[in-house]
Amino acid sequence: MAYCKVEICGVNTSKLKTLKEKEKMELLEKIKQGDKSARDKLVNGNLRLVLSVIQRFVNRGENLDDLFQIGCIGLIKAIDNFDVTQAVRFSTYAVPMIQGEIRRYLRDFNSVRVSRSMKDIAYRAMQIKEQLTNKNNKEPSIEEIAKEMDMPKHKVVLALEAIVEPVSLYEPVYSDGGDTIYVMDQIGDKSTDESWLGEIVLKEAIKNLNPREKSILDLRFFQGKTQVEVADEIGISQAQVSRLEKGALNKIKDQI
Repeated sequence: MAYCKVEICGVNTSKLKTLKEKEKMELLEKIKQGDKSARDKLVNGNLRLVLSVIQRFVNRGENLDDLFQIGCIGLIKAIDNFDVTQAVRFSTYAVPMIQGEIRRYLRDFNSVRVSRSMKDIAYRAMQIKEQLTNKNNKEPSIEEIAKEMDMPKHKVVLALEAIVEPVSLYEPVYSDGGDTIYVMDQIGDKSTDESWLGEIVLKEAIKNLNPREKSILDLRFFQGKTQVEVADEIGISQAQVSRLEKGALNKIKDQI
């Protein structure tokens, strides 16, 4: 463990169980039918997920037991609100719920308060920074970010300095057997003509892939399977899946 602690809230973290996605879905179906024991099993089977999330907050001097308990509240809320009819992995849905619960706790009990509007400006500036970096292949200046946001430079600077531990949109927050969830996966964005056109271009690029490449991308990014699971399903090695996946993604990038 990154924080050299084996036991949190009386739970031996070295013995925490990890459920497969299929097992999670089966338990969620039973919970939907009123099976309370299934609910307990799903909570216990996702405590490692809670543990993974709270590692992002360990450098703030907070009590780990408290963070773990708050994270478990977020997990329970995720279980109670998860829609089994949606094609979404449970961990993808649960991580932001757990993080949100912890952030609310830190916000409510933090002696230094930052206004909601200030935080919104800061996180928007971070998003603009990532977009400009990807577009121009270099990190933008504060002036460029402020111009893109149509906002005075000093306001952007103050907002970025006000938030604690600004993070990259590409920072991993959880990894489940190779399926990594990044900060950018949890940030919503308004629909624009540019993103709509980009989606059309992406679909056209995918059409030009061969059947095996299409199958791999579908299994990996739409069905949420790991490379190992994809390899077992189509009968090739994990290394071949990785190579074909990268090749397919490069073809799409070249066409876009």
